[in-house]
Amino acid sequence: MSHPLLELRLETGPFPFVVYGLAVLTLVVLATRRPVRRWLPIQLLGAVAGAGVGLVLAWLVSDVWNSFGVALTPITRLWFALGIGGIGFAVAGLWRARVWRVVLGSASVILFAFAGAVGVNMDVAEFPTLGSALGVSTISKLALPASIATPTPTPTSTALETLAQSWHAPADLPKAGTVGAVTIPATVSHFPARGAVVYLPPAALVANAPRLPVLEMLSGQPGSPANLISAGALATIFDQFAATHEGLAPIVVIPDQLGAPQLNPMCVDSTLGNSATYLTLDVPNWITHNLHVLTSRADWAIGGFSQGGTCSIQLGAKYRGVYGSILDIAGEIAPHHGSIPATIASAFGGSAAEYTAATPLALLASGAPYPDTLGIFVAGQNDARFGAASVTVSNAAQAAGMTMHHLVSPGTAHDWHTVQFGLRQGIPILAEHWGL
Repeated sequence: MSHPLLELRLETGPFPFVVYGLAVLTLVVLATRRPVRRWLPIQLLGAVAGAGVGLVLAWLVSDVWNSFGVALTPITRLWFALGIGGIGFAVAGLWRARVWRVVLGSASVILFAFAGAVGVNMDVAEFPTLGSALGVSTISKLALPASIATPTPTPTSTALETLAQSWHAPADLPKAGTVGAVTIPATVSHFPARGAVVYLPPAALVANAPRLPVLEMLSGQPGSPANLISAGALATIFDQFAATHEGLAPIVVIPDQLGAPQLNPMCVDSTLGNSATYLTLDVPNWITHNLHVLTSRADWAIGGFSQGGTCSIQLGAKYRGVYGSILDIAGEIAPHHGSIPATIASAFGGSAAEYTAATPLALLASGAPYPDTLGIFVAGQNDARFGAASVTVSNAAQAAGMTMHHLVSPGTAHDWHTVQFGLRQGIPILAEHWGL
């Protein structure tokens, strides 16, 4: 489904300023109730009380209930306070007000709540467009170019330094790559995966397209593959890279490692689903039989954000015969499905030893050394919890012999701004590793 309205930008452009402008104008009108000397102090008191409620609510959601699995940033907490503070201001002026003021004040409750939500969204970059906020995907089914659609025997890796030097972009090279939805069958794993998303760079869309490296990328939880396109701006970022490299960039495949937004099979094979086998066998088999790719492990990378980042280091460390590079953006110190005891019970048959063996630190220690593996670890500067995990895991990767890069996204937290930073900074490192 595609409609211009669905492409309305929610975090950039005029939309946020229109919302904030309406909120400020409404506040000014509400503040003019006469006698002002009597009612304005009451309304300001209501605003202060509302702001306090907002800060307490943010504290409960973030630090007590841990509803999102991450700590809310100071900016997000401020928007909680401003939004509910505005509601308090409006409600405090409703007592015995004229009908039109009651109507305006009641409507402003929704407006102030919405303005707060817009501010939070600008901070975390979760919903860049109206379509993404409504859960409406604008990604159409992928139509593979004729040169790719027919599977052909794929030789071992062709050195990309040769490709980069010898490749000459044809006159009909598209200015941008293409994104499409595909179904990757769980032939071996029988994992109940949702549809996947594929990004093909411009060089993959021409006749006699070169074989290209692969990045298998995973979104976070809760989430879906499309999040990396909408909130992560993956296609835009890779198109920008390709534009300065004669259309060359990796093919990106974004499979579903969850099964549903709220599920977390933790990228292991268990009673929760054979997620690991799906990602490391079914997905690579589909890629090599349907896309024009290089097949050496040196030309394959696995990456992800948050839960997907945890998966990337788990799978990259354990299945080193498949992946030669890892892009872990704000991954965790260990997989989890609730508390540690609940995690051990739900996916590891009650065995604490099996759980420990599946953690990134244990996998890195048991698999060392990794002299021919590249590890890129990214975290937001303001992401205290996942930032600390990123430092610990990246140090362990370096100690295990990986070529390690640790990147910190300035001024961001556990959000999609960090993902975009990680992709922009990570793709040149991967490209250099691939000889591109």
